[in-house]
Amino acid sequence: MMLSLTSSAQKDVTISDVVNGTFRAERHVSVTPMPDGEYYACLSDGKIKTFSYKNGKETAILFDASKAAGEKIKAAEGFILSPDGRQLLIATNKKTIYRHSFSAEWYIYNIESKVLSRLSDYGPQQSPVWSNDGTQIAFVRDNNIFLIKLLYDNAESQVTKDGKRNSIINGIPDWVNEEEFALATSLCFTADGSQICWIKYNEEEVPVYDLQLYKGQEPEKAEYKTYPGVYSYKYPKAGERNAKVSAWSFDIKAKKSTELQLPLEKDGYICRLFPTKDPQKVIFITLNRQQNQMCIYATNPRSTLSKLIVKEDAKKYIPEAEYSNIHITDNNILLLSDRDGYKHLYLYSMTGTLQRSVCPEKIDITRVYGYNAATGEIFYQAAPTPQTRHIYVSDRKGIRKLSTKEGTNEASFSSRMTYFFNTWSDRNTPYVCTSHTSQGKLLSTLVDNKKLCQSLKGYKIPEKELFSFTTSEGITLNGYMMKPVGFSTEKKYPVIMHQYSGPGSQQVIDSWRMGACGEGASYDAYLCSLGFIVVTVDGRGTGCRGAEFEKCTYLNLGVLEAKDQVETALWLGKQSYVDKNHIGIWGWSYGGFNTLMSMSEGREVFYAGVAIAPPTSWKYYDTIYTERYMLTPKENPDGYLECPISRAGKLHGKLLLCHGTADDNVHPQNTFEYSEALVQADKDFRELFYTNRNHSIFGKNTRNHLLRQVSQHFLDALK
Repeated sequence: MMLSLTSSAQKDVTISDVVNGTFRAERHVSVTPMPDGEYYACLSDGKIKTFSYKNGKETAILFDASKAAGEKIKAAEGFILSPDGRQLLIATNKKTIYRHSFSAEWYIYNIESKVLSRLSDYGPQQSPVWSNDGTQIAFVRDNNIFLIKLLYDNAESQVTKDGKRNSIINGIPDWVNEEEFALATSLCFTADGSQICWIKYNEEEVPVYDLQLYKGQEPEKAEYKTYPGVYSYKYPKAGERNAKVSAWSFDIKAKKSTELQLPLEKDGYICRLFPTKDPQKVIFITLNRQQNQMCIYATNPRSTLSKLIVKEDAKKYIPEAEYSNIHITDNNILLLSDRDGYKHLYLYSMTGTLQRSVCPEKIDITRVYGYNAATGEIFYQAAPTPQTRHIYVSDRKGIRKLSTKEGTNEASFSSRMTYFFNTWSDRNTPYVCTSHTSQGKLLSTLVDNKKLCQSLKGYKIPEKELFSFTTSEGITLNGYMMKPVGFSTEKKYPVIMHQYSGPGSQQVIDSWRMGACGEGASYDAYLCSLGFIVVTVDGRGTGCRGAEFEKCTYLNLGVLEAKDQVETALWLGKQSYVDKNHIGIWGWSYGGFNTLMSMSEGREVFYAGVAIAPPTSWKYYDTIYTERYMLTPKENPDGYLECPISRAGKLHGKLLLCHGTADDNVHPQNTFEYSEALVQADKDFRELFYTNRNHSIFGKNTRNHLLRQVSQHFLDALK
């Protein structure tokens, strides 16, 4: 389907369309497989329903607040299914904390009796987990772990008592471990439910960062109507002290807590824990602070002893994808590793014996879905080209591709790996979700977005063209380009380049999520309606081109990435339809950082730029992310010198800086210090701050205002 066909009846995309979700495609997300492997559960309009994998049809309503006995709530806002599928934990009144974490008022619901009861009467809870038999629940409140015994009339007891804000955290990660290891829970039960295991974070020595809060609007914080308030939390910047982590167990019968003997280098991390089917074995994943060594340990929570199963060493660093894709099965560990130059899969026994590898030649595996021990099948997603994704199965006979359409394919599997959903899209087509057998046979179409496709015909949507070119250094780079509707080779157009450029990231993917704000590159289409050509290029350091390409920016973040954006501008300037004197660049977060690096690279090719929430010195960013790629400032002083602040005197082009004043991720300190450097370098610039907004800068009219400032800045500077 080609969406770029236009007629006089079609209308231009507006910023309101972008912000209000006009081009938001339906997806089949947040699916919870049922234990029987035949059905799955979803939250729909506050109800929890089950559907068939075979035909996608609704089969039952597990929870309807209006028909539940016992406690009364309006609707479910989330749920966690018990391992046996007989009970639900239901979340209400959810309140976001950081990127992954939230507190909520949780309820226990018995599906058979239809009785709803409070999990606890003593305040909101975080990260509840079920015991394997569904008779116990552990959760965190005020940095302490609590235990609920369902067989004893939901009796509540306190497991830890040393939890204290900005000091000791039990069972949930601190800010930096949550953000960089994508964790919200750091506790589990053993297989027999006799013990709880968890990670403790002692952040007493971690420096505090203070975010100033104001009254603001939407929402208004009335308590700050005269004097600002302060949100203080522990945030370890590069080279500073981290939280001290340790592993613990609690014997439920003996009511005794014990520290586990988990080998850990000084300042090391515990980035994952997993229960196993063996009550005497819990898996812990550790990293050294340099993040070039990962260890997988089997720890006995009774004896407290740990045994090393697998050790992974890297010359530079272990990518986050390796530990986020680890799968622990009953008898195996499935590990993603780039040890041979590309991300490939390795199947180990629980004793650490390598049993099998899945190594498609010079292709990165991008997601791991699971292992079926009965059939020997390993299911995964890989990138046969950097721009595409397909679903594959590997068995003892070889590798087969399960997805059929070119573009981006993503999967979610049933609990027994016998069915999967394939969500496909390409750059011009919204998501289509289909159900398949594990052998790839099509069963049904669940989502087709036909309504959105019909709506899109009423808009002027430029085609998204994929291209590649070779830089003056002999590096081939991939990109996409959108030209204004009615494009003429006889004219010269100004160009806006958008990029992210962070290690292992990608923007040039043949998917509906392509574009600066996703959703079919709708904001890019809006910029095209103003007369701009929009271009995005993935430079060195980005993903799915092997470890050498991804890790070549190690210890020198921003140097090669900026060169490649400058090279892109130079190449564009040679095209007959490009006005080389009117090229701009912008980006958010790492993309904002690289916007500033590119505008001060030395070759004056950018005449305007917008940097949103940019890191401006890696000394201001967190330990885990920064040191993975840069080591510490003490270990790599020269690398830290190359940053936007040190390059302020070389800035070329009209610059707009934007930042949220309550950004807990990339602190506004970055923009404050950079703007001061620009002032002292006598550089003109504009800056905008968004009151009480975090790293995503959204809420009510905020995103609409922000995107209008971006587009207007480029209109003023380039047209």
